[in-house]
Amino acid sequence: MQLIDGKATAAAIKEQIAQEVAQIVANGGKQPHLAAILVGHDGGSETYVKNKVLACEKCGFKSTLIRYEEDVTEEELLACVDKLNHDDDVDGFIVQLPLPKHIDEQKVTMAIDYRKDVDGFHPVNVGRMAIGLPCFISATPLGILTLLQHYQIETSGKKCVILGRSNIVGKPMAQLMMQKQYGDATVTVCHSHSAHLKEECREADIIIAAIGKPDFVTADMVKPGAVVIDVGTTRVPDASKKSGFRLNGDVKFDEVAEKCSFITPVPGGVGPMTICSLMKNTLAAGKKEFYK
Repeated sequence: MQLIDGKATAAAIKEQIAQEVAQIVANGGKQPHLAAILVGHDGGSETYVKNKVLACEKCGFKSTLIRYEEDVTEEELLACVDKLNHDDDVDGFIVQLPLPKHIDEQKVTMAIDYRKDVDGFHPVNVGRMAIGLPCFISATPLGILTLLQHYQIETSGKKCVILGRSNIVGKPMAQLMMQKQYGDATVTVCHSHSAHLKEECREADIIIAAIGKPDFVTADMVKPGAVVIDVGTTRVPDASKKSGFRLNGDVKFDEVAEKCSFITPVPGGVGPMTICSLMKNTLAAGKKEFYK
């Protein structure tokens, strides 16, 4: 069994990005600029945004954090999005989700200029990704693809089972894994209502677990030598930790790891690659790689 180290891989990629940015600036080019809008004080969102700001520093990017309280109106938020759309210095920006209940997330996502949508959530980017055109790919699926490539894991012709059908991970991951230029795999998407879920998993060469249930994937669901990518990050109470909780994956790591050829830990697997992918998308936005 080989552990897939997302932390080390992300650090190496950020170092490459930093070198490229230094070269761009030395040649008189513009420093890439990522902005983030954060609403309220959700603990998870605060941590994510803090890590994104730190990653920008590592990559040599300029970063701007715009904060609003929980009671911000939808109109105010949309006005801020519009301002960032028209700010030529901002190459890409994100609106950290989830948003408070009184704000329509879809409406906000739709308002973002798809050429600055480095989260890859706008329907234009989602549609272009689905038919294999250049675009911003959402960060977690892009991070998983990068890990598979980095560890030279063969995906072409393999049977890949994806657990979960969310718009952020499950659906885009399935699209990418079946496309010739990325995964070139035979893909099955399973979810909580799938009738023969265990049997499907047992036949898989690659399992990508993004179902949001701690310890959902057990050893009896994994065939020997399979590759297991754990996307789950659920906070579970843990009195031994200073924070009072620990992050738990969708995979029962201790018993599944023994059967795998490769496996990602939680934390330290897919998580660091998600932020790293956002940095890759921001660099691409700064270089106008996909959209002029």
